[in-house]
Amino acid sequence: MTQTDARLIVALDVPDAHSGLELSQRLGDAVSFYKIGLGMLTGGGLALARELKDEHGKRVFLDMKLFDIGATVEAAVRGLCRFDLDLLTVHGDPHVVRAAKEGAAGSVTKILAVTILTSLDRADLDAALIRPGEVRDIVVERAARAFAAGADGVIASPEEAALIRALPEAEGRLIVTPGVRPSGSAANDQKRIATPAEAIRAGADHIVVGRPVWKAPDPAAAARAILEELSGIPRH
Repeated sequence: MTQTDARLIVALDVPDAHSGLELSQRLGDAVSFYKIGLGMLTGGGLALARELKDEHGKRVFLDMKLFDIGATVEAAVRGLCRFDLDLLTVHGDPHVVRAAKEGAAGSVTKILAVTILTSLDRADLDAALIRPGEVRDIVVERAARAFAAGADGVIASPEEAALIRALPEAEGRLIVTPGVRPSGSAANDQKRIATPAEAIRAGADHIVVGRPVWKAPDPAAAARAILEELSGIPRH
């Protein structure tokens, strides 16, 4: 096991940058990769991203799930890439992915396409007027289309990771899985979940874990327990 196994991304789903920095300090060397989401954007999220990278040598995944007309997405991504982010999410619609890749050109930032949120199930898709069909089939098709549009990777639940990994288009691309819950953890608002080991074995390159780490009495110990679970699983 290595304490800096980058397959684990801890979601800093806390109110502001001060809380996020405090949590990262409690985690110390146990975690090398962090996710900063939309909820922290107005609480200093971009400043935290820069501090984690520049002063603490951490990797940063900015989870913005951008969606807009192509020109707006391209401009937004170009601006965000000035922060030297490692990963950035956009919605997986092909026109959005293509625009994001244009905006990220020349930067180190990899663009991840969101397929179907892991908090949604078929009933949610029906309410949103998404076409009929199995959720996993729609996820796989959206992943294939995102790869064709140039995405460096996709966001998908652990339930779909193996199906996406089997796609010819997935060669050399990243699969990042939220909805990961260590054994015994509450599902909370996630509906398509798996344990860390299950997600990695299914084909994920990175797993995203939030509340089971930062709500633990000892967050560093919780992170190390996940790393221990992953330690015997070969990297993809």
